[in-house]
Amino acid sequence: MPKESDFRLIEAPLPALTGGQLLLRTLFLSVDPYMRGRMTGIRTYADPVEIGQVMVGGTVGEVIESANSQFRLGDLVAGYWGWQEFATSDGKGLQKLDTTIGPPSAALGVLGMPGMTAYFGFLDICAPKPGETVVVSGAAGAVGSLVGQIAKIKGCRAVGIAGSDDKISWIIRELGFDAAFNYKTTTDYVERLRELCPQGIDCYFDNVGGAITDAVLPLLNVRARIAICGQISQYNTSKPEPGVRPYSYLLTKQARAEGFIVIQFAARFPEGVAQMAEWLKQGKLKYRETVMEGFATMPRALIGVLRGDNTGKMIVAIR
Repeated sequence: MPKESDFRLIEAPLPALTGGQLLLRTLFLSVDPYMRGRMTGIRTYADPVEIGQVMVGGTVGEVIESANSQFRLGDLVAGYWGWQEFATSDGKGLQKLDTTIGPPSAALGVLGMPGMTAYFGFLDICAPKPGETVVVSGAAGAVGSLVGQIAKIKGCRAVGIAGSDDKISWIIRELGFDAAFNYKTTTDYVERLRELCPQGIDCYFDNVGGAITDAVLPLLNVRARIAICGQISQYNTSKPEPGVRPYSYLLTKQARAEGFIVIQFAARFPEGVAQMAEWLKQGKLKYRETVMEGFATMPRALIGVLRGDNTGKMIVAIR
C-alpha cells in the first residue's frame, strides 16, 4: 500500500507562455485505482511514472492565460496534465466542457473516463440481454455503480458486491440494484452468490479480482461473458496470491473473459458521453462523488481509493 511519504510536494515557478500555449489552473483532480499500477516501475499498457516525475491523472481546469486562438480566458477544460495546480498546454488533447449537461467535475466521472469504462466495457464486452443476471464487483465505485445502473436500463437483473453496509444500502435503495452483499462480512462468497443469483450468472463485470472472482466462476451460465476492468484486490500484494484456475470453467460453460483498457474505445467517446448525459437528464442514471479538499490531499485520496474509502467517484477539489 502506498504511503503519503512516497510522494513529494514541490513548488516551482510558473512557466512563461510561448506561441499557441495556454495556462491552466486546476480545479478538480481525478483519483483512480489504475494510478497504483503506474507506480510499479513496470510498463504495462502505458509507461510507468518514474520517481521524480509528476504523477499522472485526469484533470479539470480553467484557462487563465491564453496565446491560443482556440481557447479563451475562463474556458473550462478537461485534460490529463496530472497532479499539478497549474499547467501549460498547446491545446492538444483538451476537451472544452459543456456545463449544460453536467457540472465540471462530472468530466472526471460519469461523463469522463469512468463513465466510458462502464458504458463500453459493459455494453461492448458483456453484450447484455434483457432478463440476464449481471454481477458487478466494486459495485459502489465510480465504474461499478454505473455498470449496475446500465444493466437495469438494459433490462437485466443487477447484483452488486461492495465493502460496507452503507454502500450496499446506497446501490440497492438509490441506484436500483436488485441485490447485493458486503464481502467484508460474508464468509462464503459462492453460497451467497448462489442465493442472490438463483438463475446463475450471465455477465460478470470484474473490478477487483481475487477471491470474489474465484467465487463467480462456478456459477457462470453457458456462454457467460466476463469483462475484466480491474484487479484492485491484487494491486498491493507483494507476490501473486494462489487462486482458482479459471480455464476449466470457461471451457465447460463455453464462456468468454476479456480484459480491456478504455482508451481502445476513444474514437467512440462522443457516443458514450451523449448517451450517458441523456440517461442523466432522464433520471435513469445517478452518481455520487467523494470529494476531498486541497491539492496536498492527493496522496491520501489515492490511498483511500485503494482501501475502498470512497463511495462513487473520488475527486480532489482545489478551491
